[in-house]
Amino acid sequence: MNGHPPGVQGAGLGLRRAFIDAVAAQPPAGVDFFEVAPENWIGIGGRFGRRFRALCERVPMVCHGLSLSVGGPTPLDETFLGRLKAFLDGHQISLYSEHLSYSSDDGHLYDLLPIPFTEEAVHHVAARVQRVQEVLGRRIALENASYYAAPEQAMSEVAFINAVLAEADCDLLLDLNNLYVNSLNHRYDPLGFLRQLPGGRIRYAHVAGHHLEPDGLRVDTHGAAVIDPVWDLLREAYRLFGVFPTLLERDFNLPPLEDLLAEMETIAALQRERGGSEERRRAHG
Repeated sequence: MNGHPPGVQGAGLGLRRAFIDAVAAQPPAGVDFFEVAPENWIGIGGRFGRRFRALCERVPMVCHGLSLSVGGPTPLDETFLGRLKAFLDGHQISLYSEHLSYSSDDGHLYDLLPIPFTEEAVHHVAARVQRVQEVLGRRIALENASYYAAPEQAMSEVAFINAVLAEADCDLLLDLNNLYVNSLNHRYDPLGFLRQLPGGRIRYAHVAGHHLEPDGLRVDTHGAAVIDPVWDLLREAYRLFGVFPTLLERDFNLPPLEDLLAEMETIAALQRERGGSEERRRAHG
């Protein structure tokens, strides 16, 4: 089941409680789908819970997880997976994605840490992804994560990603900001990396902003506007693979909703430039 999930297409936006009242009352015409971290919404009742349920009935929703720790050394949290399945099923959310990283050992580390790029790690992660897909009863997508240290690189980053996706038989959440940040921090060609990815496995994409440290280090913050080189990567990805659903991430320094919607218009313009989703259906359908 490659390609975007039913009902998800076009341009999306990360849902934040700061503006949920506004969008639940009148979903913006420019937002084709929303994305939430399920950890922030599982078990939430009251006004926010009612707003969320109402929004799910009007606009397609996808989930992007924070705490699965798919590359972690300790057993998967099966209790969490059960709660996650009930949440996804209860809100009729077809797509769940997570980071290709780990975030826990004996407890949660509250950060996304890099996995060694080794054959052993490929097998470890793939087996865990297969178990997650079995429990959830749906394919998941893994996001290419930003990282700032490389504990072991027996293979390249892109070879590691491709090997995990193939062995786990799961899909890709293509984060173009992470690709750009990593390419500068670790000194590789972002276009060459992009061309090696399996386009048929792309479920959707993220674009976001990042922070430039004085020493030149790029830090993935989701706290600024998307910069032109990341937009250029999105344009090239559409050219290579056809148009796929694409989401604007903004987690910090939130501007007014109107500014986010204006930034989303760049996604829509690039999609129109490539003929919308019809080209992707022809290429990968």
